[in-house]
Amino acid sequence: MVTIKDVARRAGVSVATVSRVLNKSGPVSPEAASRIHEAADALHYVPHGGARSLITSKTSTIGVLLPDLYGGFFSEMIRGIDQTAQQHGYHLLLSGSHNRRAEMEAAMRAMRGRTDGLIAMSPHFDAATLVQNLPPSLPVILLSCEAGGAQYQVIAIDNAGGAEAMVKHLLALGHRRIAMVKGEEGHFDTDERLQGYRSALQAAGIAPDPAYEVQGDFSEASGSRAVKELLALPVPPTAIFCANDSMAIGGLHAVHDAGLRVPADITVVGFDDIPLANYLSPPLSSVHVPIFEMGERAATRLIAALKGEPVSERRHERLPTQLVVRSSCAPPRG
Repeated sequence: MVTIKDVARRAGVSVATVSRVLNKSGPVSPEAASRIHEAADALHYVPHGGARSLITSKTSTIGVLLPDLYGGFFSEMIRGIDQTAQQHGYHLLLSGSHNRRAEMEAAMRAMRGRTDGLIAMSPHFDAATLVQNLPPSLPVILLSCEAGGAQYQVIAIDNAGGAEAMVKHLLALGHRRIAMVKGEEGHFDTDERLQGYRSALQAAGIAPDPAYEVQGDFSEASGSRAVKELLALPVPPTAIFCANDSMAIGGLHAVHDAGLRVPADITVVGFDDIPLANYLSPPLSSVHVPIFEMGERAATRLIAALKGEPVSERRHERLPTQLVVRSSCAPPRG
């Protein structure tokens, strides 16, 4: 295994000089620097990350804690974080908490000392709970959680506004029996999307019907179960708004199994507008969430904090959503 001593010997300089060049930590003559880089390339030398972090007190690593790593939403989120991090010379250390407190706390403890900063999304917990296992000096960007104070940097999306826009669109098509498949209980996004759904109905003079609010958990299987339950009601809805696209995908499957057609017999819509939504049959109407941009924004703000740049006055930021209408929704039959 090639060491820094081998590079120094081949370049004819001291180990300290090689260290200054490779870590960019001090002045070295251009001629010596050139010899060192040539020696490192010839020997295929790769700096030891642990040794480098001891010298620089930097890991060049960003920790990312998400509720899960499965599905179109989280893959887009990670893509946005990773592309931005790589542009600035950072790599990612990923972990999923599965919304369990013990796993979240264990993941955060494991990241201590291994990352220069952290991006965390755990919508079941407030900001104070999320950061209590971290040193105060560690820069943290929180996603989609209850902020609870101006001391935290939080990025969320306009869940309520997006849900309200979707329900208003369904109302404008003539739907009055509009059901909702809710996300996980106690989830930040679930609560806000449900609030937007109810607000739009109430503004139209329609009292929300508990029978039309069915619990899901953001998975395809839960969407399928919930839609089957709604279709079995004595008076089924004419439109079903799923709190994310994964549940809407499960819902489309349930409608097909029931021998019905979307949107001829019933309308099904979602939330998030994951890349797959446009390629379903029929293409899924959804509320577009800037998922990639959210990850990109979180990484940009964290890297700015790591560089010591002044924190923006907008510590709590809401990213806008946008209604995307495709062919999975239509006026109610008859």
